[in-house]
Formats: sequence, C-alpha cells, structure tokens
Amino acid sequence: MKVSRKEVEHVAALARLAFSPEEVDLYTEQFNDILDYINRLNEVDLENVEPTSHVQSLNNVLREDCAVSSDLLLREAILREAPETERGLFKVPPVID
Repeated sequence: MKVSRKEVEHVAALARLAFSPEEVDLYTEQFNDILDYINRLNEVDLENVEPTSHVQSLNNVLREDCAVSSDLLLREAILREAPETERGLFKVPPVID
C-alpha cells in the first residue's frame, strides 16, 4: 500500500497543518518507507513463536487482604494526634450548611 501525495495533503488539512510542496514530498516518502517496513514485518515467520503480552514472564505477587495489628496501632497513633475524634474517625466542622 502506497500513500499518495494527495492523501498526505488531505491528512495535513484535517490536522490543520500547512506544508510546503517539498515537505509534502518528504512526508509522502517517509510514510511510504514506514509502510514498507511494516509490510516487511508481516513477512516474518512466527509459526513457532508463542504469543506473549510481555517480554519477560512476570507473576503478580499478591497477599491476603486482611487487617494487620500494626495497622490498628498506626491508626490509633494517628487519631491521638487529631484535635477531635468521634467513633474512631476524625471529627471536622461541617463545611455545608
């Protein structure tokens, strides 16, 4: 598939870009070089290549989602610093009447 000069001008107009005739020629050539490279990649034999989502095999390291006693101690220490608390939460003045 080749990109024509007219197509480059059309895309430039859609993007509201103004190119000189030399720039249109340059970009037409560059687009065609890119498409040629992509077509070369399509010729690569991938029959024995397993599909991957990442180049390295990665596994998520997960832990059980549960409260830990140190979290409770930290919460208590933080609440002790608050000017006012109520039922284990920060108490703040109302901001909406």
